[in-house]
Amino acid sequence: MLWTVDPASDEPLYAQLVTQARLAVTRGDLTPGERLPAARELATSLDLNVHTVLRAYQQLRDEGLVDLRRSRGAVVTGTPADLTAVEEALARFVAAARQARLSPEATTTLLQEELKR
Repeated sequence: MLWTVDPASDEPLYAQLVTQARLAVTRGDLTPGERLPAARELATSLDLNVHTVLRAYQQLRDEGLVDLRRSRGAVVTGTPADLTAVEEALARFVAAARQARLSPEATTTLLQEELKR
């Protein structure tokens, strides 16, 4: 799995990692029993503080998606959720936004505002 972060994003860096892991589990890119990269290794590769990665891993543990053990690291334990309905709704949303000729930024803003409700 390729991990990325956008330092310019409004979303905190640790939350970006959590989101990526959730999606990877949901899509089957990460499966139960698979190990996540060591926190120090991931932090180094993304030029992050190790505590940022650990915070993401702890949140994933609290959500039941990973198990954290000193000797084994972070291991995926969660099962993927069915996102079919969400993906279909998003496809319809994007199609409607394109039809209305909204920019990607405006589309994203609309989605973010709706999520805040």
